[in-house]
Amino acid sequence: MRKMVALLLLGFVVLYIAGCKKGPEKAKETMSGNKTLQAEAKAEAKQGFKWQVDQFADIRILRYQVPGFEELSPRQKELIYYLSEAALWGRDIIFDQNYKHNLKIRKTLDAIVEGYQGDRTTPEWEKFMVYTKRVWFSNGIHHHYSTDKIMPEFSPEYFESLIKGCAGVKFPLEPGQSLEQFIAFLKPIIFAPKVDTKKVCQDPSFDLVANSAVNFYEGVTQKEVEEYYARLIDKNDPTPISYGLNSRVVKKDGQVMEEVCRIDGKYGPAIEQIVYWLEKAATVAENDLQRQVIEKLVEYYRTGDLKKFDEYNILWVKDTESVVDFVNGFIEVYNDPLGMKASWEALVNFKNPEATKRVAVISANAQWFEDHSPIDPRFKREKATGVSAKVITAAMLGGDCYPSTPIGINLPNANWIRRMYGSKSVTLENITYAYDQSSLDSPFGPEFTYNEEILERIKKYGSLAGNVHTDLHECLGHGSGKLLPGVKSEDLKNYHSPIEEARADLFALYFIMDPKMVELGVLPNEEAAKAEYDVQIRNGLMTQLVRIEPGKNIEQAHMRARALVSHWVYEKGKPDNVISKVTKDGKTYFVIHDYQKLRQLYGELLREIQRITSEGDYESAKALVETYGVKVDQELHKEVLERYRKLNLAPYAGFINPELEPVLENGKIVDVKISYPEDYVKQMLKYGKEYSIL
Repeated sequence: MRKMVALLLLGFVVLYIAGCKKGPEKAKETMSGNKTLQAEAKAEAKQGFKWQVDQFADIRILRYQVPGFEELSPRQKELIYYLSEAALWGRDIIFDQNYKHNLKIRKTLDAIVEGYQGDRTTPEWEKFMVYTKRVWFSNGIHHHYSTDKIMPEFSPEYFESLIKGCAGVKFPLEPGQSLEQFIAFLKPIIFAPKVDTKKVCQDPSFDLVANSAVNFYEGVTQKEVEEYYARLIDKNDPTPISYGLNSRVVKKDGQVMEEVCRIDGKYGPAIEQIVYWLEKAATVAENDLQRQVIEKLVEYYRTGDLKKFDEYNILWVKDTESVVDFVNGFIEVYNDPLGMKASWEALVNFKNPEATKRVAVISANAQWFEDHSPIDPRFKREKATGVSAKVITAAMLGGDCYPSTPIGINLPNANWIRRMYGSKSVTLENITYAYDQSSLDSPFGPEFTYNEEILERIKKYGSLAGNVHTDLHECLGHGSGKLLPGVKSEDLKNYHSPIEEARADLFALYFIMDPKMVELGVLPNEEAAKAEYDVQIRNGLMTQLVRIEPGKNIEQAHMRARALVSHWVYEKGKPDNVISKVTKDGKTYFVIHDYQKLRQLYGELLREIQRITSEGDYESAKALVETYGVKVDQELHKEVLERYRKLNLAPYAGFINPELEPVLENGKIVDVKISYPEDYVKQMLKYGKEYSIL
């Protein structure tokens, strides 16, 4: 599963959290021997490469470099170009999935930005532009992390004046709809706080389907959806398809049914474009297996048959030799309150051979980690099959991976495929490097770190330890353990994602302190593991609260997981003073006193969460998440927000994509040039023009 370790789905990166105020030499030293990135660091120092290009609301916009692209063969570059086009053509899909009116709103905002003929120097225009940038960033009108509706800071009247100030501009009106009717339709959708307030409702006291604005369901209740799939799912099937993954459930003429995403079905025009570019990619595949992978994905897109999707995943897992790789499809279920339906995403990448050596060592020892896990032997995998891991260089982001992207991925999600065929785990090191470089002088670390000793340890080891945590989380954590016969991940419903994230995090935290990590040469010493413990506890108990609005609970799955883990070990460790809450100069800090006992507590919680996962114990999952992962200490929250506000930082970050330009000779691509644009607004408008078809 796409698991964005240590907040990074979305932008409050490991290194940003760590607050590593270090110079370029230290930054290069902590990149785990990545010589390509080190060389890039020297080049960028001379060129003055601009990492951050915009900041608004709670968001920073960054650029990422693609080191090693020029060294690829012309055929590999052509393959990346075709796969990148396929990645960009899914943008309309993710907007529509996130909310049924998102496309209409986005097209309206785009039209105003391009066509408004009035004064663009007023405070109201600036507020409009901030709102527009936020909608672009979140792929819709709900915040990409909290899923709360983004409320404009300008008035409905000003919005109306903007539309009317665009003479000759075409807006997305329905047939026969007047401009006045169009404006009246949009106003409550955008401005009314109680209209479609939450994209994803997590409160189990409500109907999760009816109270979620996400566009996976229409006219149905949670009960109706659950009854619909209960009739379809065969619990005794050892190789079940991922029911509902690529569909929308609706009620028509009183009957509950699925609208399946395929070339002649839901999102057909966009999927047709994706298929077109995938078919071109197949013609320049690196090898026969990769060609089969792409062709099977095309077959799945044409039919919508989830058995074909499983066949594609099995082929994809087997392809470990190709340099260029990709993710493209309906993959992750975070945005579905029932944990079944997947958002569309894409990532194009190629292998970083130097940095892959680190994860290769971890992957090669997968069975050792499984055998030494503190979980009940009943839930251990007898054979840690096919855990292939690599460090990659991202070349293009799309769908739910853009502008905000993961730093680590482990796929496929189907448990039986992982058990029988293994999984692929990747770490996006050029993305973490971009985060690192953009945050070199952050005042965050000094503000929220108790003393200089802890801060210096984080400065010295934080980057490496964060990457190793990601490796363990993605490469082994998600692939560890097994479900009992008849149990499926959907049994945990809305608690599946936070429990699964906590499980992978606990696996990483338990083993990063194991002497085996030093023995394997992955970490230099125990101090590096301590640095990761310092960061994780500080973040889970305190600093991730900068992402929460006053008075709100924790909603996002990764944040709930981190809060659950940190609060549980804090409470359970109180008798032995494992972690203490300390006040210094009127400021709160959390200080670890016994790292080995903390590791034992991580192991105890991992054992229980693996049991919950393996048995499909919904009630225990609910109790853990609701007790430790949801509620916020309001006094501490107020303090953290005030301290953070003074730093003038933004807690989320995302990226502008590079641009790929094919070089043609006699109508054939002979090379692909790469460049790094700096204008976020320009790229959003370009994508709105060139990749909009729904």
